[in-house]
Amino acid sequence: MEEQQSYRIVTRIDRPAKDQFCALHKTTTGNVCDAMGRLGAMDFTIKPLDSRMKCIGTAVTVITRPCDNLLVYKALDLARPGDVIVVGTHGYTGSSVWGDITSSIAQQKKLAGMVTDGLVRDTQGILETGFPVFARGTTPNSPFKDGPGQINVPITCGGIRVDPGDVVVCDADGVVVIPQNIIAEVVSRALEIAAEDARKTDAVRAGNLIPQWVDQKLKKKGYSWQPYPE
Repeated sequence: MEEQQSYRIVTRIDRPAKDQFCALHKTTTGNVCDAMGRLGAMDFTIKPLDSRMKCIGTAVTVITRPCDNLLVYKALDLARPGDVIVVGTHGYTGSSVWGDITSSIAQQKKLAGMVTDGLVRDTQGILETGFPVFARGTTPNSPFKDGPGQINVPITCGGIRVDPGDVVVCDADGVVVIPQNIIAEVVSRALEIAAEDARKTDAVRAGNLIPQWVDQKLKKKGYSWQPYPE
């Protein structure tokens, strides 16, 4: 049974309509995490190859064995415009799982981005494509193409569960995953938080540096103010 599951490819997944989450382009990964109880981000080591890279899209999930990316190519074949390829490698750092060729394919297919808890290679070539790639790091070592692996099944990437069709939000701070069943409430709350942050920034620029709630909370918790000893 385990052997059969290792070669499982799910060709059709439920994707949320883009208008359900497109408003998230007005927010940040920080806003989204705050909207989910200050959680939801992958491990901090998963970062964009260029800090200007951003992407938002629906997850096409891939799980590979260490040092192999055969299933990545099939996932590229199955992916649709606006998808984000999310590749779980069990955190393997001995070889890459993605490079400039796969980035070129993804760019041509108008995918939104790619995320992996493993490594990538051909950094310069990837940057030239302009395709958003988020990874743990880089290495020149390349993978085999033998399998096994699975596509569009629940995976773990960067310590976070990712189901096919979940919404993936990526920017310079990292990668956040929104479960498909709470998209509407997260989007609504993230937009509210983004607006709140904008108001706070305006207040700071106007000279209101420390908000009143800081002292109010300290007093409520029993802190007292004492002069510095001479």
